[in-house]
Amino acid sequence: MKRVRDDLTPAEIVEQLDKYIIGQKEAKKAVAIALRNRYRRRKLPPELAQEIAPKNIIMIGPTGVGKTEIARRLSRLTASPFVKVEATKFTERGYVGRDVSSMVRELLDLAIDMIKQEKMEEVKKKAMERVEEEILDRLVPMPREGRQQVNYEEWEERRRSWERTREKFREKLRKGELDDRIIELELEEKTYPPSMEVFSSAGIEEIGITIQELIPGFQGFKKKRRKMKIGEAKQVLLEEEQKKMVDMDEVISEAIKRVEQTGIIFIDEIDKIAGREGGAGPDVSREGVQRDLLPIVEGTNVATKYGLVNTEHILFIAAGAFHVAKPSDLIPELQGRFPIRVELHPLTKEDFKRILVEPKNSLIKQYKALLATEEVEIEFTEDAIDEIATIAEQVNNEMENIGARRLHTIMEKVMEELSFHAPDLRGQKIVINRDYVREKIQDILKKEDLKKYIL
Repeated sequence: MKRVRDDLTPAEIVEQLDKYIIGQKEAKKAVAIALRNRYRRRKLPPELAQEIAPKNIIMIGPTGVGKTEIARRLSRLTASPFVKVEATKFTERGYVGRDVSSMVRELLDLAIDMIKQEKMEEVKKKAMERVEEEILDRLVPMPREGRQQVNYEEWEERRRSWERTREKFREKLRKGELDDRIIELELEEKTYPPSMEVFSSAGIEEIGITIQELIPGFQGFKKKRRKMKIGEAKQVLLEEEQKKMVDMDEVISEAIKRVEQTGIIFIDEIDKIAGREGGAGPDVSREGVQRDLLPIVEGTNVATKYGLVNTEHILFIAAGAFHVAKPSDLIPELQGRFPIRVELHPLTKEDFKRILVEPKNSLIKQYKALLATEEVEIEFTEDAIDEIATIAEQVNNEMENIGARRLHTIMEKVMEELSFHAPDLRGQKIVINRDYVREKIQDILKKEDLKKYIL
């Protein structure tokens, strides 16, 4: 497993972000400094480190310019727990809806899953050895006769023969030659009292866990025999063995620590809860949501089913278009907790051209790879890329500006026919030029009534 570095310099962080996000240098620089400051804080004496608050950020800019992607990529660089929430989904305490503290619980759940996977990966080799032995025990069991029932020489010969056979099967097992053979396993599965089965179904697992905590013995396990191919059994047994080898108390303790020290919460659409106008109706709890957010951002202990989580050093990155409201419309206390503000600029035609080809996961690379699975080679000419970028800029200017997301809808329309007929074009090379793009797009652009729905 590739080790994730947590000591990247600001320049290295920006360099990594540049691989996926075009432009927006100011925003990248701001998040790079914020991330590096967390690393610096961890190097300080505990009494001083405790006093240094994270430099929370507000990103201001239209949709589709990279706000969420910058935050998401930032978290992946250091394996930081990351969760994205929408401010509009929360309601003031006392109203029906999501409580703001739920985002911390969600972040912890994600961190637990993340660390559990890391721990399972660490023990994978040892777990696989145990799985191998378990499968071999079923395929080549020990001779039934005990040593006391036969003389020493006969027993030794049987034992050596069994070991030779077992090693032959081990070699076949590792090569995958036995993957289609059927074996019977005894696996554990969760059980609930019949009257409570509703809680273990319909996706209400959370309720089941809570009830188990309240009623000891509510949830149990029973053994169930299943027949399956060895290829499938290896994966099932491996996961079961890995879970047995992972100490969940250690996982939870480490997850809480990682959330508190390196967690990132991205609050989108924060501009939608800005403003302090009075009155009734859907806007009545705007300021209330801000006031509920304030202690979380300032630093407080949030109760979770795994224990208390302190939010004092979680990095909060807020974002919004702020077309109508302004950052200054947020309550002063909340403004003070987001000292860094960066503006992300609308994307230009040149930005679109770079987005199409430069990032490691660019759209053109994605479509080429997809059609390559059908043995169809796709080539985009420079004028085709220029035309797609021109159309994206034009439609964004004439309609609602949705940034780089516009490229997805345009590219999908350009590639629609090719994607449909690709199985019949096996072995061919298709060149997409400006004329091809115009043929697929221009008719739609002329139909104003259709444009709003298709692009």
